[in-house]
Amino acid sequence: MLIDQDPLNAFVDYPDVPVAHAEKGPLSGLTFAVKDIFDVAGYPTGCGNPDRQAETPPATAHTPAVAALLDAGATFVGKTHTVELAFSLDGRNVHYPPVKNPAAPGRVPGGSSSGSAAAVAGGLVDIAIGSDTGGSIRSPASFCGLIGLRTTHGRVDISRAMPLAPSFDTVGWFARDADLYDRVANVLLGRDHEAPPLRRMIFAEDAWALLTGGAEDAVLRPLIGRIGEFLQPLGARTIASEGLGAWAGVFRSIQGFEAWKAHGEWITKRQPRLTDPTRMRFEVASRVTPQEYEEASRRRVAIRRHLEDLLGDDTVIVLPTVPTIALRYDAPEKAFEDFRAQAIQMLCIAGLGGLPQISLPLGMVEGCPIGLSLIGPHGRDRALIELAEAVLAE
Repeated sequence: MLIDQDPLNAFVDYPDVPVAHAEKGPLSGLTFAVKDIFDVAGYPTGCGNPDRQAETPPATAHTPAVAALLDAGATFVGKTHTVELAFSLDGRNVHYPPVKNPAAPGRVPGGSSSGSAAAVAGGLVDIAIGSDTGGSIRSPASFCGLIGLRTTHGRVDISRAMPLAPSFDTVGWFARDADLYDRVANVLLGRDHEAPPLRRMIFAEDAWALLTGGAEDAVLRPLIGRIGEFLQPLGARTIASEGLGAWAGVFRSIQGFEAWKAHGEWITKRQPRLTDPTRMRFEVASRVTPQEYEEASRRRVAIRRHLEDLLGDDTVIVLPTVPTIALRYDAPEKAFEDFRAQAIQMLCIAGLGGLPQISLPLGMVEGCPIGLSLIGPHGRDRALIELAEAVLAE
């Protein structure tokens, strides 16, 4: 890393290799870090696994999002820890020192973009790049009290990055304030396609029912009115008539099949050191059949059409980002399993729809952050960020 100290264990301990950037640009004077699944020229891409890290030569070119930030004048300061092979939501990776959550000491930072979120929340960098397949931007943003956007699928070029489930994989980033978030969006997103302003909002009743406890609901529910100052409320709706649990099953089948396709051969031949939760997830993934994948893919098409009809071109879904605040590192394993099962039901909505979702740091429960999210129509990422700016300025 190219900074003096890392009290949060956010950065991977690679030899320092300076990375050139433009002398002037819209992001001059700002620093950024990069999740260690993205290529940065001169650095290995370790993907959160020591065997993968040891056998991977330094990259010869930057992933496009990194190149764009460098061309805009931002200064690269290091690569950040990720959950092993980006296959977890909580942020734990026992191969390396635990990443600390500066917004909730003693609690996990969220994953898989754990180091990126911690580095921004702790003020070590201004911006950090992460990825989001099943919630890896949104979960850490909620846990660490940050703004985090899962971009419309395909909106930002994700080449020269480790795949997990390519039909869900997206690029995202973290920042502490909305103005800076929008400045980065100018560089990475450009403008939205022409469409009416976002004008209406739906309260996702089935997602709200997944909150873990009354304290979370008591904090987040009043915030709906804050969003309603900018959007016309259309009332509560059940997003998934067949149940969000069924949607999560569709998501898991597709993600698992694609994850095994991306990593199964390496895991089988290399027999790498994998943590028990990661090994278990890949074992489950290996059993998804092509027929199950095809059926889940057909169901995803119907889900996507349903969401498109629900949102039109001017409607936003309002929902909690995740079911609860960050779990304590010493929580029992069952608590982490239960969290993941609940969280995937919330987080799969945008993933299945290929939609943008932004998590806003609006709530606090027991002194810990919890995010409120907005899902927008396909390609309306900038409109969501502009709405977030207005809401956060209140």
